[in-house]
Amino acid sequence: MSMKLYNFFRSGTSHRTRIALNLKGLDYEYVAVSLGKEEHLQDAFKAINPQGLVPALVLEDGTTLTQSPAILEWMEETFTDVPLLPSTAIERARVRAIAALVGCDIHPINNRRILEYLRGQLQQPEEEVLKWCGEWISAGFEALEALLAQDKNRGDFCFGNSPTLADVYLIPQVESARRFNVDLSPYPNIVAIDKHCMQLKAFADAAPFAQPDAPK
Repeated sequence: MSMKLYNFFRSGTSHRTRIALNLKGLDYEYVAVSLGKEEHLQDAFKAINPQGLVPALVLEDGTTLTQSPAILEWMEETFTDVPLLPSTAIERARVRAIAALVGCDIHPINNRRILEYLRGQLQQPEEEVLKWCGEWISAGFEALEALLAQDKNRGDFCFGNSPTLADVYLIPQVESARRFNVDLSPYPNIVAIDKHCMQLKAFADAAPFAQPDAPK
């Protein structure tokens, strides 16, 4: 299946989508949409995704999928050879809870639109913007670290011994935490999971600065 992924190298939602595509072994054409140049707000991209957000995944038949959770669930339901969710309902709920902790409670209040509003309309200095990011990333990571510590059967990943949607969501958020100078030393389980994941080609190839539109 030939697909086009409209994305930005440093976008966390784009990052998680690339990880999942790589884990599933799916080929796609990388189409860069520069958020810095506000290409996502231009008519050409809004014809693809009227919301003006990345990522957008255009399938071979021209169908366009938007919103990374929906894209990831579509992949999971369509390409079942490499599952990113466990086999039982309880286990799937646990993995989805970790993914939601990142995807619903950390990422949305630290994404580019929010930070640009803080910098622009609210005229907050960069020091305060970084403090905002650190507050919510740290709050989420503190809870996640506790959840990981409680799971005595956990392997090298967020759940079990193979990557799941939980890792797909977590690793881009760790990258974002480092970019915002968040101290990760209180979260040894998160750091260990990140280190293990980044040894896998699917994660390494999806990393922001491995992308063609990243600064060289």
